[in-house]
Amino acid sequence: MMNTVDAAMRERVMRQLKEVEQRFGVRVLYACESGSRGWGFASPDSDYDVRFLYVHPPEWYLRVEAARDVIELPIDDELDVCGWEWRKALGLLKGANPTLIEWLDSPVVYQQDSATVAALKAQVPRWFSPVRARWHYYSMARKNFRSYLQGDEVRLKKYFYVLRPLLAVRWVEAGKGVPPMRFAELLAGSELDAPLRREIDDLLARKQRAGEAEYGPRRPLLHAFLNAELARGEIPPVLPDSREGNSSELDSLLYQTVMAMQSPDAA
Repeated sequence: MMNTVDAAMRERVMRQLKEVEQRFGVRVLYACESGSRGWGFASPDSDYDVRFLYVHPPEWYLRVEAARDVIELPIDDELDVCGWEWRKALGLLKGANPTLIEWLDSPVVYQQDSATVAALKAQVPRWFSPVRARWHYYSMARKNFRSYLQGDEVRLKKYFYVLRPLLAVRWVEAGKGVPPMRFAELLAGSELDAPLRREIDDLLARKQRAGEAEYGPRRPLLHAFLNAELARGEIPPVLPDSREGNSSELDSLLYQTVMAMQSPDAA
């Protein structure tokens, strides 16, 4: 996988996160890279999709009207920064939200409160739902296929926006648990015939050298595989949805994290 974040961009991201903390009076608990740089198939000119989790001081939570629980910074040509408030994040985990779970497996982490994030990650297997994950990834693949891969010339990157979620579907259906965020791990764990694997490897190498907007001719072998997987996926297998998480543990993690903001060391 290419070196995804150089030192100058990492420093810029860290400045942005510090500005978020100061401007909004919050503490960033976790910040990572999502999108193609997290998945491992970024182009040289791919932008940076920074996602973070943050917590407010205790008084923010003691109000009748619910306040906004998302922080979104203006997007520019290089940087897209967005964060979710801690209580929101824990609620999404309870709902087995695949996007949040994926963030926690990002190979590019900008900053984190190690103990708090470790406690959150420990909860993931208890709340993971194969049914919800499978539906999430299948729906993503179907939508992207219909939106981006219908012409004779297609953007190279869009193949991976369909292929990656379809491999995640296979991973879940095989009973392997949470799909890894890294495309290389998904690919390594997928049983594909040799010609198809060579086609994917070739496309991946070209994608990592090409610009984000580069187009190329439709690839019949890969296209046939995607069509077949989408057709097969229309009839989902029977998968478990029995989550074993304990809500009181999430409540405790929320309480401990919020109350720690009273500490003189808290940001």
